Amino acid sequence: MQRTPYNLALLYAACVFLSAFLLFEVQPLVAKQILPWFGGSAGVWTTCMLFFQWLLLCGYAYAHGLSRSRWPWAHAVVLGAAALMFKIIPNEAWKPTQDGDPIGRILLLLSVTVGLPYFMLASTSPLLQSWYARQYRDGAPYRFFALSNLASMLALLSYPLLIEPHVSLHAQAWAWSAAFLVCVALNAALFRRIPAAQSVGGADPGWPPAAAPRGRDRLMWVLLPACASGLLLAVTNHITQNIAAIPLFWVVPLAVYLLSFILTFESTRWYHRALLALFAPVLLEMGYALDERGQVQRLGILLPLFLGGLFLCCMVCHGELARTKPATRWLTSFYLMVAFGGALGGLFVAVVAPETFPALWEFPILLVLTPAVILIRLLLEHRDPRVIPAPAALTGSRAFSWLGGGARFWSLWTLSSLAVVGLAGYLAQGQWQDRSAARLLTRNFYGALSVADYEDPDLRELAHGTIIHGEQYLAADKRRIPLTYYAPGTGVGLLMQDMVRQGRLRLGVIGLGAGTMAAWGRPGDTVRFYEINRAMVDIARTQFSYLGDCGCRPEVIMGDARLSLEREAGEQYDVLVVDAFSGDSIPVHLLTREAFEVYFRHLRPDGILAVHVTNSYLDLSHPVAAVAHDLGREAHLIVNEEDEASATFSSDWMLIGTQLSRRFAWIGAKETPVAPLPGRGVWTDDYSNLWEAMHH
Repeated sequence: MQRTPYNLALLYAACVFLSAFLLFEVQPLVAKQILPWFGGSAGVWTTCMLFFQWLLLCGYAYAHGLSRSRWPWAHAVVLGAAALMFKIIPNEAWKPTQDGDPIGRILLLLSVTVGLPYFMLASTSPLLQSWYARQYRDGAPYRFFALSNLASMLALLSYPLLIEPHVSLHAQAWAWSAAFLVCVALNAALFRRIPAAQSVGGADPGWPPAAAPRGRDRLMWVLLPACASGLLLAVTNHITQNIAAIPLFWVVPLAVYLLSFILTFESTRWYHRALLALFAPVLLEMGYALDERGQVQRLGILLPLFLGGLFLCCMVCHGELARTKPATRWLTSFYLMVAFGGALGGLFVAVVAPETFPALWEFPILLVLTPAVILIRLLLEHRDPRVIPAPAALTGSRAFSWLGGGARFWSLWTLSSLAVVGLAGYLAQGQWQDRSAARLLTRNFYGALSVADYEDPDLRELAHGTIIHGEQYLAADKRRIPLTYYAPGTGVGLLMQDMVRQGRLRLGVIGLGAGTMAAWGRPGDTVRFYEINRAMVDIARTQFSYLGDCGCRPEVIMGDARLSLEREAGEQYDVLVVDAFSGDSIPVHLLTREAFEVYFRHLRPDGILAVHVTNSYLDLSHPVAAVAHDLGREAHLIVNEEDEASATFSSDWMLIGTQLSRRFAWIGAKETPVAPLPGRGVWTDDYSNLWEAMHH
């Protein structure tokens, strides 16, 4: 073998870096483009992640096969085909036209739009590392793995901080396509220097030349990344369902995940098993925060807790994974198994859990499964304490030196096992209590719904995840009373009391919930709900009676509300209510200037838009006011306090229209002044900034 020419090493590094950067830059870019088409649900990102993980697996399998092939020229065909598919702007023909589970449509859309370019990028890093290790004895291919993860993390962090706030989606897509063609050219330049395939010679430090990875090592290559990947998606789901489904909350957990890969594979000095001492208390705290008994409501606590916990779990999983990495002759096999494990974790959270579990059980399961896998890994190593290459090179001692041997190991291992059992018992008890108290539990792409009855007061409650979405008294003489966010003392309640005195009413409502807004309808009124979740409609019709009791024969339009309204002629509503929450988050595409233009097209000239902006983490009143003022309308924020006696929740409602102060005398007395904040842009389909709206 020969030493690496400096300029060629730079070319390899540039190609690996750019391919990894584009690989992860395209993920939030494409996901944000299609997010409004599927209701702005957190499930869109989870499905996208599933697609990208499995396509990454396909790319690694291709790299593994090609690295052992004597026809590397076949890669030229893939490069040429990918170059022809450089345009990644989804065709609007993919917008859904009917309701139902959209997972299949999203996967097919992504396959057609970005499938081949992503496949080529996914195969680039392992393929180049393999060819590099074959040619140069001084090559350090695992350093390229760390470099690729660094590029991936930089891509993810740059998107919400630099690209999304300043560059339109259309311009982002074309810039990515141009950079992709540069990457293809770099690949082609390196491809010309690749020799015919041959066996990798030489031996890695710490491994005998002929030693092959054992079955237990290969098992850990799957289980460890599966746990880390599953936790990544579970944490992302928890954050996006309770705050907002936006690129910022997609990419930060993923960046944390990649940072652990960078540190553990760049050098052995970053991961030490002393981190295991923090493992149990952090997992216990995360489990406590997941349970209703310890729900976290402050953003300044929620994000550090779950992101820090995710980082620790990934550091342990990937640190243990790095201890098992093989000699370079099995490099592509190692990457293939790691990618398979990551894909399995994504499949569990994105597909298996929603189809199997009636509630959000995957996060608690992973909080127990992850330490269990680590304990199995430690036990297997202790039973066969072979010197592990990377740590041994650093410490000059056995890999288990920190844990000790004999009685000390078994004491620590047994104590840790008991802690895992205790965590499992605590989480199982909480989930059992929720299940036993629920009248109904159901789960689909749009989230987990539960219905429960309570005796004091005698009412029924609908919850989406951890957020209550509606309540109704069960007594026949009280069940027509609107409660929670729609009670008479709320902003929308005050508005409806005034409107019903003015004659027949045309009312449109985006978001069904329990159907509470139907309680404001009277015989002869027109009430139309827009709802994307079929399970929500079934619950409103079978578990609650608001829709049947109102006497106005309310109509439910299935599908994303904005897409439905775009297809309809002007409905001339007197009031249009926007209340499309998913958990504690509202889809951002329903709060943009383009969305409001659609709303006002369906309102009478003197019609009123009522937007529900109650949120534990975000102040949405100023962005909504900015859009309203930009379109020449008044915006009034109505805030009410909680009143347990009347089952009225505290709520924030924005009322938007023309000359509201003159038409409704009560607004001046009830409103909190709100206006656009200086220096902040108007939200559009190409621009939004929820970071500025957060309650820090």
